[in-house]
Amino acid sequence: MRIYPEKPKNVYFFGTCLVDMAYPDAGMAGIRLLEREGLRVVYPQDQSCCGQPAYNSGYMDEAREVARKQLDSFPRDWPIIVPSGSCAGMMHRHYPKLFEGDPDYFRAKAFSNRVFELTEFLVRVCGIRLADKGAPVTVTWHSSCHAMREMGIIGICKDLIGQLENVTLVELEKEYECCGFGGTFSVKQPEISAAMVRDKAEAAFRTGAQVLLTADCGCLMNITGALDRMGLAMTGKHIAEFIWERTNG
Repeated sequence: MRIYPEKPKNVYFFGTCLVDMAYPDAGMAGIRLLEREGLRVVYPQDQSCCGQPAYNSGYMDEAREVARKQLDSFPRDWPIIVPSGSCAGMMHRHYPKLFEGDPDYFRAKAFSNRVFELTEFLVRVCGIRLADKGAPVTVTWHSSCHAMREMGIIGICKDLIGQLENVTLVELEKEYECCGFGGTFSVKQPEISAAMVRDKAEAAFRTGAQVLLTADCGCLMNITGALDRMGLAMTGKHIAEFIWERTNG
């Protein structure tokens, strides 16, 4: 069981590649939620990828090189907040294994203990309470594989949604099945990946919800892309952006 720190004054924010390239509003929403909790958020400009694509492809030397860059980019003993269960899982769970037998092992171990997924940190450390200012809406929830199996945060995400008075959450059939993205999996196995995301998009649409929420931008990009290609009228959002929009103003 993870032991959480006292609420700090300063935190780092790890933006993730997909937030940087495709979903900047999700990242900014995460930063604003943390700032609203009274925290000073520092975004190191020289951060880059968490190293997961190389790690999952078996390129351990290359993954270590990228990961070591992150060890250097977050030098102070502050929590590192990540708006992605996938990248958080890589840095929290896999960095120590990646550096076993390496002179940087203990540095990586200390780094990994400072990594928290955004919603996990908001609830477990900040004790966030949400006041919903939005119109009634029905949503459904997709549990990303890493958020569920490596970070164990799905209950936290749903509890946060439950704090929003005017939001109705309907359960998604096949919620716990992968959407087929899997980073490099979608590149290596495109036909299987496409079939998996079609199943996920159809299941999401059958819920009748207006919005699909998730804590990972990779899944969000994959599922909303499928919804669009299939002509299914349903939008998707990262949970941070959704919460910020409904509680700000």
